[in-house]
Amino acid sequence: MAALQGLNPTWDLDAFFPGGSASPEFAAFLDQLEADIAGFRTAVSGSKVPTTLEEANDWSRLLVSMQDLAARLRHSGAFISCLNAQNVRDQQAKILGGRHGQISAAFASACALLDAQVLAMDEAVFAALVAQPEWEPIASVLSERRHRARLRMNPEREALAGDLAVDGYHGWGELYNTVVGRMRIPWEEDGTTVYLSAGQMANKLSDADPAVRAEAMRRWEEAWSKEAELIASSLNHLAGYRINLYKHRGWKSILDEPLENNRMTRQTLDVMWDVVERNKPIFVEFMKRKAQLLGVEKLGWQDVSAPVGGIARKVTYDEAANFIVEHFSRFSPRMAAFAAQAFQNRWIEAEDRPGKRPGGFCTSFPIARSSRIFMTFAGTPGNIATLAHELGHAWHQHVMNEMPQMAQGYAMNVAETASTFAEMIVADAAVKNAQNGAERLALIAEKAERGIAMFMNIHARFIFECDFYEERKQGMLSVERLNALMTEAQQKAYHNALGSWHPTFWASKLHFYATSQPFYNFPYTFGFLFSSGVYARALAEGPAFEQRYVELLRDTGRMRVEELAKRHLGVDLTQPEFWQSAVEITVADAKEFLRLTAK
Repeated sequence: MAALQGLNPTWDLDAFFPGGSASPEFAAFLDQLEADIAGFRTAVSGSKVPTTLEEANDWSRLLVSMQDLAARLRHSGAFISCLNAQNVRDQQAKILGGRHGQISAAFASACALLDAQVLAMDEAVFAALVAQPEWEPIASVLSERRHRARLRMNPEREALAGDLAVDGYHGWGELYNTVVGRMRIPWEEDGTTVYLSAGQMANKLSDADPAVRAEAMRRWEEAWSKEAELIASSLNHLAGYRINLYKHRGWKSILDEPLENNRMTRQTLDVMWDVVERNKPIFVEFMKRKAQLLGVEKLGWQDVSAPVGGIARKVTYDEAANFIVEHFSRFSPRMAAFAAQAFQNRWIEAEDRPGKRPGGFCTSFPIARSSRIFMTFAGTPGNIATLAHELGHAWHQHVMNEMPQMAQGYAMNVAETASTFAEMIVADAAVKNAQNGAERLALIAEKAERGIAMFMNIHARFIFECDFYEERKQGMLSVERLNALMTEAQQKAYHNALGSWHPTFWASKLHFYATSQPFYNFPYTFGFLFSSGVYARALAEGPAFEQRYVELLRDTGRMRVEELAKRHLGVDLTQPEFWQSAVEITVADAKEFLRLTAK
């Protein structure tokens, strides 16, 4: 494959709708979508529950319409997400987001009515319908919709809740985005004060210079503390809405929805965390050794991912792209060709500039059958890992494109499978291609630190949310109490291995405010470990595993995770053996780091 050169680090959104948030084509697209959803609602309301297979076949035209509308809704939502990410001050994009929320609520309301009809259908008629070849690919998804309809309120109350959520529940999440978007954090560079966005400032926290990291952490905490009262209001009200909605649905646990959304059982979750907890001591030893290398008694929060060894060099965007494509090709030529296409066709927004939101993501445009990736590239090894991670997401969607729209709805926990898998390919390649012992040490440390992030940082988020929601049932929590809960969660998750903590982490982390994904934490650890198991299988089987891997990914949208693992890997996720074998891959990295630094 020819080397990639002269790549443009900004994405192309005009391929979808020219003109950005002012696009006339996009305005017309939303107008038509809104009208078609209204027509769909009328059609559903006018239909009756089929009592024969013949009636069910006629009724099934509604399923065709629903899948078409769902694809168009995802397509337009992805466009708005990209607009808001690339320029947090794009007010028109925010207005479009509000309108899209209203349209989404109307669609959800119509789907709730349709789900009620699916639920009311006689079991024999339903079974005969989904047994037909055209519906067999989504039979399990339709069965899941029947099951979930039983767990909710009646369609009228669900529709009301969805309508109120636009300016209530989701509105509080949008308030968070507004606050973050306006943040400007002062920073001294070459004797002058510059003002950095949250995304730019976050990169300073991983600087090689400990003095820079310490000052960045001080400025970071200070900036979030200034906004904490407003952000606390957002979190409190968002959580209050969720708690009350669950009460009216009759759900007992705050984890009922996230577990159902992720198609997994509480037993699987508990076993996973138990195995993680039992393996933490080696990572505590890792952090102690790293503190010695950095010349401090204990690592500070900002030091956990600080570089050790010797990677002073930065890489260009072109170099990162070629490195990723080269090493993807050693596992899957198809995956490598896809990644090259993403770079060449400007699917990636990587430019380091003010005004962008922090973090990274991948979103899909189902009508165009393409994706867009967002990140801020500064030439660090972590940036390369992020690029590979998001390309893994895009590859996952790519192999799903031939599936029916309803079968493409894979949950977040398995959504992290392909992304983490891709990240592992690049991380292992980086170690093998290290230019010297110091660089190899640094890269092995980064691999172990990825485990610390998944086993400790994510665990802290999970502990915090469990504790927060339990207390929130009794009333609003103050900024001081939120800070205390977060510090306690971090101390527990990290086994008190750090010398300083990040009390305002609850405010700075976007994931707590993502209303589309309650408990946006444990799926990361699940995905990391699940993909570790898949990666180990790929290493053992070589190129022959490529097609099996694609088949596993294609089933992620229509199977519960326990069934997925049993069918494609032959393992039981409700038992500790698989999780232990997956954790040991990262444990080996920590042990190698300790061996290399023993002297």
